[in-house]
Amino acid sequence: MARITAGVGTSHVPAIGAAIDNGKTDDPYWQPVLAGYEWTRAWERETARPDVVILVFNDHASAFDMRIIPTFAIGCGERFKPADEGWGPRPVPVVEGHPDLAWHIAQSLILDEFDMTIINEMDVDHGLTVPLSVVFGQVPEWPCKVIPLAVNVVTYPPPSGNRCWALGEAIARAVASFPEDLNVQVWGTGGLSHQLQGTRAGLINRDWDNRFLDRLVGDSDELRHIPHLEYLRETGSEGIEMVMWLIMRGAMGKATRQLHRHYHVPASNTAVGHIVLEPAQG
Repeated sequence: MARITAGVGTSHVPAIGAAIDNGKTDDPYWQPVLAGYEWTRAWERETARPDVVILVFNDHASAFDMRIIPTFAIGCGERFKPADEGWGPRPVPVVEGHPDLAWHIAQSLILDEFDMTIINEMDVDHGLTVPLSVVFGQVPEWPCKVIPLAVNVVTYPPPSGNRCWALGEAIARAVASFPEDLNVQVWGTGGLSHQLQGTRAGLINRDWDNRFLDRLVGDSDELRHIPHLEYLRETGSEGIEMVMWLIMRGAMGKATRQLHRHYHVPASNTAVGHIVLEPAQG
């Protein structure tokens, strides 16, 4: 059967994608940001080798706008093109989907009482392509299939951390019931602390960010109970993106082990966080 072997959490800062695309990865500003992904890049290439990544991200008004705001949307198509976010699509490969697994997950989640929106055509923006770039590098094609799972964390009301964690648990059940032998990873992206507007623009809370990363490891489920107001107060208006990491964590099962971790400030006007987890057995 298919199995979830690892979880990856990472920020998806658009400026990181621009730095990669424009050959600035060795600049003194960007080098320490990207150095934290070197371990993961080698691990994915030499050891992990996933067949499919379920990539949890949020759209930034590229595929969705105020006309339609799905809380959870799963991409079931065969391919997803890089979106034009105002300065042309990023020069990265087209994302190849895995329709069979995606449709199986969609059916399983809906029968498990999650009201999923099914998307067959969608362009994907930096929320999805930057994580692929920092983990896989500049490649002619992505080395695995990708199932996009979009979460509304842009317009009120976003889903609760508890609902996101439970969705991750349901995804794990769905993957485990798929009969094909597949090595599957779940990635949670976005965050960490940042605010893009208002009098608190530029807010970064290092202590809270690192406590969040700490609590992804082990057998605690404390993170699923953090209320929206705490994210807003402690991590800024865009810090709510961290609930997407909880889908990844929920999919890892009762307990996790940390394989790698990276935290860096600043990158553009945000903190960059990154963690690699595996399910802990027993």
